[in-house]
Amino acid sequence: MNKKIIIISLVILIVVIGLFFWGQSIQRDGISQNLNTKSSLVVSEELYDFGTISMKDGLVDHMFKITNSSDKNIEVKKIYTSCMCTNAYLETINGEKGPFGMEGMGYIPPANEVIGIGESRNIKVVYDPNAHGPAGVGRIDRLVYLTDEFGNMLQFEIKAVVTP
Repeated sequence: MNKKIIIISLVILIVVIGLFFWGQSIQRDGISQNLNTKSSLVVSEELYDFGTISMKDGLVDHMFKITNSSDKNIEVKKIYTSCMCTNAYLETINGEKGPFGMEGMGYIPPANEVIGIGESRNIKVVYDPNAHGPAGVGRIDRLVYLTDEFGNMLQFEIKAVVTP
């Protein structure tokens, strides 16, 4: 009897794990997450290194320029970051949108910004070196993601070494 319970438990566990991985490829928030499909949007620089920054000096930010290099308008549907310590703000013709933060950690507004052929938008990325408290010293590497209406993704990052 115990052997049957173990076999049934293992089968259920394998099915649950399989469903979990299968679910990762299903559309999320109505947008297909094509991580392997490169966006037609181009970022001015894929990595910005703040160098050494001090917690006592507070927030740091950097502006990234996003350009539509395609032959059609592209709508940015979603912007989010890899950590709660990082927020992104989209500069639009009508003002700033955001903050766009980490998925699953509160409400992230939809970006819903159309970038016309050859047009550019700025994205200000703000990092808070105090967000993790004293345990947050050392090297950091944070990502920002933009997803367009086709599920294509653009990714860029910031780095720093945080000191007290």
